[in-house]
Amino acid sequence: MNSQPNAATPMNAPKSTTTSLNNAKPTSSFVNKSILSVDLGRTSTKTCVSREPDSVIFIPANIVEKPVQELRGGIFEARTTDPLLDLWVEYQGSGYALGQLAADFGANLYSSATQEKQSKTEDALPKVLTCIGYFSDKLKDKDDLSVVISLPYYAQEEFEREKEKLVNLLTGPHTMSFRGEQMSINITKVWVMPEGYGSLIWCEGESKKPATTDLSKVPVAIIDIGHQTTDCLMVDSFRFARAASKSEPFAMTEFYKQVAAQIEGSDPQSLSLIEAVNRAKGDRFYRPRGATKPTNLDDILPNLKESFSREMCARVLAWLPERVKAVILTGGGGEFFWDDMQLLLKDARIEAHLASPSRQANALGQYIYGEAQLATFPARANNKA
Repeated sequence: MNSQPNAATPMNAPKSTTTSLNNAKPTSSFVNKSILSVDLGRTSTKTCVSREPDSVIFIPANIVEKPVQELRGGIFEARTTDPLLDLWVEYQGSGYALGQLAADFGANLYSSATQEKQSKTEDALPKVLTCIGYFSDKLKDKDDLSVVISLPYYAQEEFEREKEKLVNLLTGPHTMSFRGEQMSINITKVWVMPEGYGSLIWCEGESKKPATTDLSKVPVAIIDIGHQTTDCLMVDSFRFARAASKSEPFAMTEFYKQVAAQIEGSDPQSLSLIEAVNRAKGDRFYRPRGATKPTNLDDILPNLKESFSREMCARVLAWLPERVKAVILTGGGGEFFWDDMQLLLKDARIEAHLASPSRQANALGQYIYGEAQLATFPARANNKA
């Protein structure tokens, strides 16, 4: 494992390599390499094997361990079903249902209802194996697979400890059954970065990036509002400011709790509630189990969004280093609260940008980082962990 590039702080590589991440187009040196990007969200896992936004797949974060006999099925179905609705893997004698199938089995977004702040390293392996199984036909070399993944950045020591655990979990050969199909893969490289940093990589080279500011040359704050955490990263000319960055356990899960508190019988972890909240205005109806009619969320969301945006912005401004004048909002929450937060940041004379597409940006940037590593350092990247 020591022969790998330092995965904890990939953003501290020399500037000549980091500022050209988006220019690292596929070449003959790694055209046959397989790269998997995984963003372990608490609402959904975002994953891709290319830099195309439409290629990012969303898998609800629900997961539950079940006997394999309970997971097998479908032989009576009239036609081929969407695999995203029926995801399960068998690994080392254990069976795991994921996404909607896990929700059907009664699994919450967290593997334990009392551990909302549990480490994302838990359940990471079956989730990554599921992503590999889903993309198996698009992976060019399953014997030399690179994985780029991210974790919350609570503190440097904790990040290093969880990074090491994640690298050890993922690296090496694995034999599994994905939806009944046997396959063997070998993960030879694992790069771990703080959650949200991929969004900066994506924005820096995006064709529609703001013309007013070169984000690669100024102090920038990335505010990734996810389900479990809001990740506040300080980056100065692509140098990750470890001492100034942090992840805070105040994010969309708190907002869903506020919404659920307004609706009798509702569950803040319900996929249906979360989906309804994120629908377009006029189509936000949610009916808890047992209710006789749905609730129109348009009647309660505006006031809750405004008050929550003010709370979120107050926390961001309390943290924001003085020299930072540009902020990138990203993640599902960044997009959801954008209209309100951009006005509040403007009042503070902070230049605000929204990563686009916001929910996919982190996974896309991580993939681009993997491309750049294999293109720029082919000899180093080929070292086995």
